[in-house]
Amino acid sequence: MEKTKGKSDVLEAREPGGKKSKFRAYLLWLFGGLFGAHHVYLGRDDQAFVYMSTFGGYLGLGWLRDIYMIPSYVADANDDPAFIEDFKRKVRANGKPPFSAARFVAETAVSYLWAELFRSAIPQDEVFGINFKHLVILTPAVIALGVWLIGNIGREQGSIWMALVAAYLPYPTLYYIGDDTVWVFLMVIASSFSFDTFSKQWRLKPRKRKGLVRRATCLGLALMLYFSVMGSYLYFNAFVTDSEGEEIKLSEAIQHFLTSPIWLDLKVSLEAMWNQTKHDGFWATWSHLVDLTDPRGEINAYKVLDLPQTATQTEVTARWRSLSRDNHPDKVKGSEVERRRAQEKFMEIQQAYEILSRAKNRRQRRNRRSEE
Repeated sequence: MEKTKGKSDVLEAREPGGKKSKFRAYLLWLFGGLFGAHHVYLGRDDQAFVYMSTFGGYLGLGWLRDIYMIPSYVADANDDPAFIEDFKRKVRANGKPPFSAARFVAETAVSYLWAELFRSAIPQDEVFGINFKHLVILTPAVIALGVWLIGNIGREQGSIWMALVAAYLPYPTLYYIGDDTVWVFLMVIASSFSFDTFSKQWRLKPRKRKGLVRRATCLGLALMLYFSVMGSYLYFNAFVTDSEGEEIKLSEAIQHFLTSPIWLDLKVSLEAMWNQTKHDGFWATWSHLVDLTDPRGEINAYKVLDLPQTATQTEVTARWRSLSRDNHPDKVKGSEVERRRAQEKFMEIQQAYEILSRAKNRRQRRNRRSEE
């Protein structure tokens, strides 16, 4: 106990820095928390990267947990005296950080996700005559990296080496198990257990504050590496399934989409919209787009009545009467399904006529106001 107590006496404070606001942290959590914005603000870049690479702390679970964790994060960032005293008490009471179910689950979940993504990103076919399948040997290293990163968040730390060795120990079992999922899970559990048992310890000396440029550079490089792996998976190994159940490589599907009629028509429309925006201005183009979305349903009403948009009110009324007569539900003597369809068609015709009648009254009122 005396030895542990001596450790707590050498706790060091961080270099001076601006105080962090709990309000700002919660605000960033609300609007950018799924991407780790509040962790970047609090200087917890490693945790921010975990959130960015696991969709909000593993599909938003970490983000939700931060609702009640943010006060302690802010206190840690500010070296709050009460937080420091509580931390010293924990160090005195425990020679090493006690087992944390939340941290252990995070280590296993993140490292498993990274390992599966890495394995999925390895090209299955030769690229420029090079076989990349042998890169699977790096899977345990990816697992150990995930375990180590989670294990070094906050006031705990540990060496990566025990996690790395433990991850490689079950590696040969792949040839006996035959199931890749079980194989990866064994390495994840071994690495996490080894790190928690043999490596982790208290972080008695807080990390030195880094400059904004250096922090942005490190985080940017980590994200580039992560999205490179993600891009490799999407380009080489991702597939989409068509209506016939046939798998097509995503990269080929995108290439074919860019030459498809639907994209070419959309491209022409986008170019026309851009040219109109340059000529008429943004707001005029926006108003035109709003009209094209048919917010009042007038365009669809003309379509239901099978009339051009230039039809007069007399033509609309005549067409409505004719369609109402021909599609009246009382004339249908068929099955229940046929009568229901006739009823729906009849109601659609009535609604279309009401929409166009309201439009006529609205135009008349507008014309009277303009004349006055």
